Amino acid sequence: MFLLAFAESIQLFPDGTIFIHIALILIMIWALNRTFFKPINAVIQKRSRQKVGRGGEAEEILEDVAAKRKKYEKEMLAARTESYEIIEKERLAAVELRQSKINEARSEAAALIAAEKESLRDAVAQAKVEIALEADKMAEKISSNILKG
Repeated sequence: MFLLAFAESIQLFPDGTIFIHIALILIMIWALNRTFFKPINAVIQKRSRQKVGRGGEAEEILEDVAAKRKKYEKEMLAARTESYEIIEKERLAAVELRQSKINEARSEAAALIAAEKESLRDAVAQAKVEIALEADKMAEKISSNILKG
């Protein structure tokens, strides 16, 4: 019942006191911002800056590590490429040296074979001459034996 009586005393239509209430609420918001919310916001921002600062340092360190790793990998790739090029040059030089030695040995072998063939031809020719002389001597012996006999 008391609530019903209190409800009848509440005005549903605004009058001039509404402007006073709005002004009091604005003053209260201003006072709370100056005395309560501003210091709390400052502390929260300071903590977040410290947290971000430490996290920022960690992020900077991680970025620095990533950059150094990238540089290291790039230099390693360049070094590997250079070493492969050096190995390939040495291999080509060894192949060329081997081929030149093979060609030199072939030419020496060909010259030696040609000299031996010439030597064999000379020996064959000399043997033919000696066989012809021996044949003539034997023919004379045979004919002299036949005539003596």
